[in-house]
Amino acid sequence: MSGAATAPKSLALRGVQAMALCAVFAMAFATSRMVVHAPAAATVTAVGFLLLAGVLASELCEVVGLPHLSGYLLAGIVAGPHVLHLVEHDTVETLTRVNKLALSLIALAGGAELRLDDLKQGMKSLAYATLFQSTLALVICVGSFVLVAPYLPFLKGLGTGTLLGIAALWGVLAITRSPAALLGILSQTRAQGPLTRFALAFVMSSDVVVIIVLALTFMLVRPLLVPGTTLALADLYAAGHEILGSVAIGTTFGLVLIVYLKLFGRALLVILVALGLGLSEVLGYLHFDPLLVFIIAGLVVQNLSKQADKLLHAIEETGSVVYVVFFATAGAHLDLPLLGRLWPVALALAGARVFATYISHRLASRMAQDPPLLTKLGWTPLVSQAGLALGLAGVISGMFPVLGLPFQSLAIAVVAINEMVGPVLFKWALDRSGETQSSH
Repeated sequence: MSGAATAPKSLALRGVQAMALCAVFAMAFATSRMVVHAPAAATVTAVGFLLLAGVLASELCEVVGLPHLSGYLLAGIVAGPHVLHLVEHDTVETLTRVNKLALSLIALAGGAELRLDDLKQGMKSLAYATLFQSTLALVICVGSFVLVAPYLPFLKGLGTGTLLGIAALWGVLAITRSPAALLGILSQTRAQGPLTRFALAFVMSSDVVVIIVLALTFMLVRPLLVPGTTLALADLYAAGHEILGSVAIGTTFGLVLIVYLKLFGRALLVILVALGLGLSEVLGYLHFDPLLVFIIAGLVVQNLSKQADKLLHAIEETGSVVYVVFFATAGAHLDLPLLGRLWPVALALAGARVFATYISHRLASRMAQDPPLLTKLGWTPLVSQAGLALGLAGVISGMFPVLGLPFQSLAIAVVAINEMVGPVLFKWALDRSGETQSSH
């Protein structure tokens, strides 16, 4: 994540950007009312519009110190099906599927940023953080869900055992993080330092932890939520198959990339796009974790060759496009009416998650004897949630019919809050720590 800082922009330029943003929205509004809706054309138009609006909104967010991701999200929210209806719901769903490519490239870049030497130096901090965040934070989030249960209509009439099972699933959902938000902030700030290294190591490795914890939780709560079932080791076997298989495929993919980069290296972006789209679909069909596969592939390229800079350069060529489309689509996907109905409970659960993350990190840092800066600010990159949490909520709702749409809707509302607050917190922490290029 290296790069030079950009010069401050003048007030006149900001005014031009604001007028351009208004003009883009005005043209999109007029076009949406005059042109007959065609799915393919609507998708292409939405991508172009979200790119322009997201970039302009992100530039204006700089004025008040907000990260670019906030601008992308705001552009998507305003343009989405719940505000101005410039991007309709079916178009948002189509773009959400396209985001698999964005996640693949983001995960590949994240893995390529992980150096084993840095991981070894911070292994003690990483180990304690992983332990506390996947135990203490999970327990606090489970407890907070039990406390707000009386205010959730879909939980009324359920027995204590069933309620605890649902709360345990919520706890697993709460310990997911957002690699996309982390790398989006680092791409903007070009940050380097202890906080950046810790955030990369923890967030990029948390996917493995979530898979293991989720398998254990499924095994324990299934008898509570599905009548007539008993404890089964099948979930653990499936998790082991998913993790080991993903690591093996990721290692092979990384080695293939090394060979290609050494021998050819041309048209790399086209190769990455094709692999990102095709391989993600195949991996999902075979029940492997695409995110983990691409992280491992990037890790292999970084640590077993000298080709990582070439790979990162190719990914960075699409960096702005990837992050704008991903988070603008996420913003358009946020269900504001739902958030309006559930906001008191969602805010309480989101606040409890932040508290659990903070307390767990402080205790872990003291145990690991981290430097004061990391102890104070190391929790901030762990607040963001995005696609991984939403995907997991869908899996949980589909696997346990007793939960259904209400559980998933609550998850969407809480993730929406974390999605908006997390990047702002992390950028503030990076600025405060002096790790951003602008503060050097």
